[in-house]
Amino acid sequence: MSLIQVENLTFSYPASYDNIFEDVSFQIDTDWKLGFVGRNGRGKTTFLNLLQRKYEYSGTITSSVQFDYFPREVKDESRWTGEILQEICPQAQEWELVRELSCLSVPEEILWRPYQTLSKGEQTKAQLAACFLREENFLLIDEPTNHLDAEGRQLAAAYLKKKKGFILVSHDRRFLDGCVDHILSLNRADIEVQSGNFSSWMENFSRQQEFELQKQERLKKDIRRLENAAKRTGGWSEQVEKTKKGTRNSGLRPDRGFIGHKSAKMMKRSKVIEARQHQAIKEKSGLLKNMETAERLKLSPMAYHTDRLASFSEVSVCYGEKEICSPLSFEVRKGERIALEGGNGSGKSSLLKLLMEESFGGSLQDGPWARDRIGHTGTVTVGSGLVISYVPQDTSYLKGSLSDFAEKAGIEERLFKAVLRKMDFERVQFDKDMADFSGGQKKKVLLARSLCEQAHLYVWDEPLNFVDIYSRMQIEELIREFDPAMIFVEHDGAFRDMVATRVIKVG
Repeated sequence: MSLIQVENLTFSYPASYDNIFEDVSFQIDTDWKLGFVGRNGRGKTTFLNLLQRKYEYSGTITSSVQFDYFPREVKDESRWTGEILQEICPQAQEWELVRELSCLSVPEEILWRPYQTLSKGEQTKAQLAACFLREENFLLIDEPTNHLDAEGRQLAAAYLKKKKGFILVSHDRRFLDGCVDHILSLNRADIEVQSGNFSSWMENFSRQQEFELQKQERLKKDIRRLENAAKRTGGWSEQVEKTKKGTRNSGLRPDRGFIGHKSAKMMKRSKVIEARQHQAIKEKSGLLKNMETAERLKLSPMAYHTDRLASFSEVSVCYGEKEICSPLSFEVRKGERIALEGGNGSGKSSLLKLLMEESFGGSLQDGPWARDRIGHTGTVTVGSGLVISYVPQDTSYLKGSLSDFAEKAGIEERLFKAVLRKMDFERVQFDKDMADFSGGQKKKVLLARSLCEQAHLYVWDEPLNFVDIYSRMQIEELIREFDPAMIFVEHDGAFRDMVATRVIKVG
């Protein structure tokens, strides 16, 4: 049995006053298929980097295995894919690469294509296949699902389930359930390791928090009761002590020894009650340190004057002369939340951009999603005066301060930051450049902007990439409560099933 042992790990980034990890200790078996979960910005990718000795830290990390990291950076994407995969795993034979690729339903012909011609999903699967051929190493997998469609996620989960051991960072609940047998949870106060998949861990975690919540309420009542009892007993002791100097009705002097003994006994009882109170306070302070809160979010969808907001009539996206999806016809109506479902490269995002183009009245040449007009057949119609709030898939353009971002977006800065706080942003993040945010934090910036915008229709393109599980459930509750009109692309099956009222197949 080979172990990774972490003892008294403490780490903070230079010029930061807050520790990312503080005196953390745990151990894991390298045979485990370990799902690594936690809120955005809490340090999951940082921990993977610490395992690879990329940063200096205090404490010890010991392991008998070498670590590999996914995804690998490819500097020259014009090279043949086979050449790039051979660099990842030099000892692999071509037939071994073909075998691994077939397990992920990737055709072997990609080996003789330039890497840049592969879809993002194909690149993800190809790298996974090559990394797992390095069987002597332990793989650290950082959010592999962000470029995988629903079918690709199922294939990748089935592939990973057959492998020996790894650490997998993912926020997709079904994906985790499909391939892990242990959970490494980066909580608010500690790191916890537990056997089972994500659903069993979540159930146990929720039960523990409910138990601690009920215990806290009992301790609050005990503390109040003990506080009152200590005051009463202490008061009685003082009153008894005062009778030493008094006289009885018979004129005899009081028995001061008896009274002193009685007073001391009452005072001792008061001290015992106070000690019990302090113990209850101490016990209460140790509860709910890992409690995850997700405050209620709000949305302000605008009422539109007709039932139909937009329509697609025999629309097919074209790249050059080639149609990449079958013609689609459907309408977007009030109260509908339409999910576009299809494989990578089937044109889902392009359909959303066509809707935005029609809304803007031309090509998207302004704003972060600027691009030339998308080729298509058929007709996209947008209702007169329709206001759309758009969350693009890309976050790479985000840089500068949150204040400047809010001003450019025309939204109220205080409201914008209040929404981010509810989505688990620390106040210290407000002073940072957005370029330094994690992938999940950048996505939350775009989501928060959309939640601050009043709109008739919300168009979201893969809004949950990198976003943590608690925030996903928080957004699910928001959508179900405020019932906005939406059309969106999202490969998280649990989220899609929870919020979509209709699914449109694209392909």
